[in-house]
Amino acid sequence: MGVHDFSINPKRKEIQNSDKPSESEVLDAVKTLLRWTGDNPERDGLKDTPKRVLKAYSEWFRGYNEDPKSLLSKTFEEVKGYNDWVILDSIRVESYCEHHLAPIIGIAKVGYLPNGFVVGISKLVRVVNSYSKRLQIQERLTREIGLAIDEALNPKGVAVAIKAEHHCMCTRGVNKPGTKMLTSSFIGEAAKDNEFRKSFLEMD
Repeated sequence: MGVHDFSINPKRKEIQNSDKPSESEVLDAVKTLLRWTGDNPERDGLKDTPKRVLKAYSEWFRGYNEDPKSLLSKTFEEVKGYNDWVILDSIRVESYCEHHLAPIIGIAKVGYLPNGFVVGISKLVRVVNSYSKRLQIQERLTREIGLAIDEALNPKGVAVAIKAEHHCMCTRGVNKPGTKMLTSSFIGEAAKDNEFRKSFLEMD
């Protein structure tokens, strides 16, 4: 299990909606995969599977249709001088590995040091969800969440840590279920305070 501060550029090119395949093309593609497994996509148990997969993908990858930073646009200034860390722990993460399309399941811990105002805590969860509901690698996911909070709130510091199990590794390949990966990203004051970083990374 590694602990890293990834100073990577998370930006990536994504296709425009006009370039997306039609629903019928998606349904045909799923049928092709079913045939490739050796099964018959026309049998009763699989006849509606392409439609179900299409619906599931719409849910699993809805993050492509969301703007995470806009979720942080509504803030509150009535903090009565509060100037310490705001930390939200045990946020469930459900994402998908871009290398194998296999699930990435774990928890996230997100914190920021306010700079005069705060944001509703549910918005932090929504940002995690929005970036998670895309094809991902955990390192980029961690950094994307941190940068979004930093750019939207302009806080004094941001900290993000994710611990997750990758099903591309626990259900295939080396087949090591229970192995979890820990990634972190620290910005501003969080990057300067070693004691804070150490305590922040103490995740269940």
